[in-house]
Order: sequence, then C-alpha cells, then structure tokens
Amino acid sequence: MPQGRVIKAYNSFFYVETEGALVTCKLRGKFKKRQGVYPGDLVDVRLLPDGTGVVERLLPRESLMRRPLVANVDQVVLTFAAAQPDPHPLLVSRFLVLAEWSGLARILVCVNKSDLPPAAEESFKVSEAAGYQVLHVSAQTGAGVDALRRELANHITCFAGPSGVGKSSLLNAIEPGLSLQTGHVSEKIKRGRHTTRVAELLPFAGGYIVDTPGFSSMELDGIDEQLLPSYFPEFRPYLGHCRFSPCSHSHEPDCAVKEAVAAGNIPQERYDAYLSILEEIHANQKKY
Repeated sequence: MPQGRVIKAYNSFFYVETEGALVTCKLRGKFKKRQGVYPGDLVDVRLLPDGTGVVERLLPRESLMRRPLVANVDQVVLTFAAAQPDPHPLLVSRFLVLAEWSGLARILVCVNKSDLPPAAEESFKVSEAAGYQVLHVSAQTGAGVDALRRELANHITCFAGPSGVGKSSLLNAIEPGLSLQTGHVSEKIKRGRHTTRVAELLPFAGGYIVDTPGFSSMELDGIDEQLLPSYFPEFRPYLGHCRFSPCSHSHEPDCAVKEAVAAGNIPQERYDAYLSILEEIHANQKKY
C-alpha cells in the first residue's frame, strides 16, 4: 500500500501526493469518526481502478499547527505588514503564542511591506528581543526576499498571519511560478480580502511552503492555563521562582514574573498580551 502526503483537503476530498502523482482520495468510512486528516499529514493510500484512492491509515505526526490545521510543518513564518493593515501588538503576540502552542521547532516573524513607513515597529523589536528571528521584506520591491527564500529551503514552512498582509504576494515574489491569487486591503475597513481559501502545500526547494487563509481575528480556544506562561519565552527564566505554586502571574504577591515586568526585564506589551489571553481563557471556562 503506497504512502503519500496530503497536499490539500477540500469538500471532503483529500489530494495526496504519492509515487510521483497527485491522487484524489476519500477517507475510509470508519476512519472519519476517529480522527481528522489535514494538509501535511502522511497517510497510507489504497489505489482504486478508476485512479482515485482511499486514505486507509494516518501515520504519526511530527507536529500540528493549531490554526490553520496543518500537520508536519517544521517551521512557521508569521507574516505581518509594516502598515496597511497596521500591525496590532496584541495580535502579534497572539500569533506567537499560537506557534508556541503548536510546538513548532522554528518560529520566524516576517514583516512585509517594509517599503511603507512602519506603523508599529516597536512590536517587532519586542519580538526580536524575545528571541524570534525577524525578517523585513517587501514583495513590492523585492527587498529581503532572497534572505527569506534562503530560510525556506529544505523545510516544510507554514505561512500564517492576518488578512491583507500580503502572504500570497510574498510567496509569488519568492517563487513567481506559483501564480497565487492576490487581493487588496479595503480602504473602508482597513482589512484584507481572503484570497487564499484553503491551506495547500506547494513544492519548493526540497520542501514545501504552505499558503494559508488569513485571519481577521484569531481565537486561542483550548490553551491550557497552566502552560500559557511557557509560551512566552521572556517568562521562562522566572517560572518556578514565584512564592506560590501554581502561580497565575496575575494577582499573586511575590510573583517573579510580575517583578521582572516591574524591573523592565519583561516588556509591558508582552505581559499585557499574556493577561489578555489569560482573561480569555477564564471567560471561555465560564461558558462551559
């Protein structure tokens, strides 16, 4: 039984690259009720006489990007715009937490439209200080595109970010042969149109790049409150040094994280993002 990789899932069909061909597959009946299959998954396929196939078994995953659901990526490029739409500090932190929560080995921040006057440059300096690699590029002028292209070779890379930041335009600049559909930012609401509808793996330089739909908002349902502090790299040196254990790092006295914020060792912007996500977790718990 041949093995393959799911390149795209759409309308209950799974497009699996196997033995040099792209096979349109459906899931085996009992398989559907047990677990999901996502782009990037490795699967066993039973080929049918008509050239289609049936996904018979899901192979173990190395990783799972939580939103959008993409399996077996080894790095993520969180893509924002320097302006138009202006980046929001809280949204930048939320995407970083999403990537940390997904357990991805490598997290890069890409600031597209760097040819425009930056609207929130400080947020990206804060991300860089937290240890994330930040790349400034412009799909319009080509600045920085070669440096980004080098980071993608031999990786399975998921591009994720808000709507309108130019992910598809950036991927077209990286590899013009992709010819991905691009949109524009609405002058009225300052948000981008969703030009990418589904996540799809695109072969590139010994690996794949994954173009994903953009988000106008981004929920983080399912995060464990106890693990949330570990998704902030700046917090990690102080975890376990608080007076109380467990410590929510919000209201308790003698909290090492709060003391680090007061001392300027943790940026207030990042701590405020932590409190916002923590409050969201508590609100969701009350719903259920």
